[in-house]
Amino acid sequence: MEKLKLYGFNNLTKTLSFNIYDVCYAVSPEDKEKYIEYIDEQYNSTRLTEILVEVTNIIGANLLNIAKQDYEPQGASVNLLITEEPLPDINVDASCNKGDLIANPRNVIGHLDKSHISVHTYPEYHPDRGIMTFRVDIDVSTCGEISPLKALDFLFASFDSDIVTCDYRIRGFTRDVDGTKHFKDHSINSIQEYISKETMEMYNSIDVNVYQENIFHTKMILRDLILDDYLFELKEEDLTGRQRKEIIDKLTQEMHEIYYGRNY
Repeated sequence: MEKLKLYGFNNLTKTLSFNIYDVCYAVSPEDKEKYIEYIDEQYNSTRLTEILVEVTNIIGANLLNIAKQDYEPQGASVNLLITEEPLPDINVDASCNKGDLIANPRNVIGHLDKSHISVHTYPEYHPDRGIMTFRVDIDVSTCGEISPLKALDFLFASFDSDIVTCDYRIRGFTRDVDGTKHFKDHSINSIQEYISKETMEMYNSIDVNVYQENIFHTKMILRDLILDDYLFELKEEDLTGRQRKEIIDKLTQEMHEIYYGRNY
């Protein structure tokens, strides 16, 4: 789409919700606890902050404030307040840390704005089937010209994603110099247009788009299940053929239930 000549500020709000599920198999209660501990360490608030700061750089935004927290017994959340253009220090609220985290995160003041990035993690497991499922919810909301779609490939690379659901919506309108409203400032028919070919080849996918409302939805499920990638404290070579089939069936059922949003 040709670059619009706007009258005033670009008021369009673009929101990307990137939701991933990582499935694993662990048998004993001890292994289940070890998995939760591993996930909590691998995706603690510090690591998640590093990921979101890189997302901020990729989309060309400027960081104003970070609020982060690890939870008990598990999980973490991070929220970043961002701007399209850099702000002079004199105009930045004194409670904003501009990315410099203080030692005690309980004293970091959280902000929400129409330009923000947030992440929340949800590790959990099935009570008796050995299935462990780790969920990450990331929301990137921007105003102006910057687009959260630019960060999609980086987000795929940052997490082990068995199932992915992406929602993208453009809200509001902006005016050109003639006063005409524009409800979209870039071309898009599908979220998949902004995901690399190499990534798309790894997944089966479904699109559900409402073009007249500027609402786009894509969900994806990994095509190939390599059993060793899903075993925690186990190896495929140590399993019998029957055990392998039972575990693959359990993993496949879990992934399909999540993907299709229903229990089987």
